[in-house]
Amino acid sequence: MSAKKSAEPSPEGIARSNRQRLAAEEGARAMADAEKQGVEVRKNMARLRELRQAKEAADATLRASLPAPTPTKRKKKPPQ
Repeated sequence: MSAKKSAEPSPEGIARSNRQRLAAEEGARAMADAEKQGVEVRKNMARLRELRQAKEAADATLRASLPAPTPTKRKKKPPQ
């Protein structure tokens, strides 16, 4: 019982190789899309971080320029 490979591929083998090729292409496309989306997310995060830091700096300078609030004294409770 020797199993010789025929020179001509079977229809099942052709279909399997086509499915594998399509799966590999889909996988590569999905990986590229995921990487592109990750880059866009990181860019947006950096932009938002810069905006937040600029706002915090502006708030800090505004707080520093305003006079400090004077603490009010607590009123004593009247005896009952």
